[in-house]
Amino acid sequence: MTTASAGARPKTAAPATSTLIVPADATRGAGPRVRRRVGLAWLGLTPFAAYVLLFLAVPAVIAVGSGFFTSDGAFTLANLAAFADPSVLRAFGGSFGLSAVSAVIGAVVGALVCWALSALRPDGLVRSMIDSAASVLAQFGGVMLAFAFIATIGAQGLVTTWLVAVFHVDLNANGAFLYTVPGLVIPYVYFQVPLMVLTFMPALEGVKAQWGEAAATLGASRATYWRRIALPVLAPAFWGSLLLLFANGFSSFATAAALISQGGIVPLTIRTQLTSETLIGLQNVAGVLAFGMVVVMAIVMGAYSLLQRRAARWQR
Repeated sequence: MTTASAGARPKTAAPATSTLIVPADATRGAGPRVRRRVGLAWLGLTPFAAYVLLFLAVPAVIAVGSGFFTSDGAFTLANLAAFADPSVLRAFGGSFGLSAVSAVIGAVVGALVCWALSALRPDGLVRSMIDSAASVLAQFGGVMLAFAFIATIGAQGLVTTWLVAVFHVDLNANGAFLYTVPGLVIPYVYFQVPLMVLTFMPALEGVKAQWGEAAATLGASRATYWRRIALPVLAPAFWGSLLLLFANGFSSFATAAALISQGGIVPLTIRTQLTSETLIGLQNVAGVLAFGMVVVMAIVMGAYSLLQRRAARWQR
């Protein structure tokens, strides 16, 4: 044994590495094939895109843009002075009040309904029936809903005549309440509550039972769990749903048009301006009001998008 090799460490062989060889034919046509699939997928959206363009985008641009032109086709900003007219201010005030009140009532009642539904099995019969009913009633509006309330609590409605005959209580003693802007809250709440159930229920289902168990293990009471954990998690979804209900009430027209013949809210004022100009010295006031509605809806839906993005963090 030599002294040079006595303290030397034995050499270890380098680990063998394997190289995966991909045939050139396997990747040669992948790029064009993938692009072709993506192109076909976007092609399927063409009918929907055409519908949105022809029936939503183009009419909206024409309606809003008309407020910035005179009857001769000249561009002007003078029509924006319509926002200072008292009748226009009252219309926006009526729309804001009606939308806010109906949205708050619908959000609170709908949240309570969702809380009650959370105790039921998601695939149970009762839960399926309520979900189906909410989907239908959220879209039940317009003339049909107005007729239903006229036949029920109108001046000669079934409930109205029954209360007069049995309890001598006349709901319309001080006038037909249903045919006023405050009276629109009743039919509006009818479709706001189902819409709240549809939008808020997924957020409530996202609250995990493990959170409550962990809080109870650490000694937190049920009230503390809801105050410190559940409600802060559900708050963005609740406020986002409230804004969605506000936008829904602010843009509703058919139900109000079937119950109220004159203005009082912005959609009805737009109809009045289209049929007979009432603001002296201004032109295309309907387009100006449409521009105001678009601005309000853009702000509300932008805030709704931000709240939904924040609420989605807890649903992953």
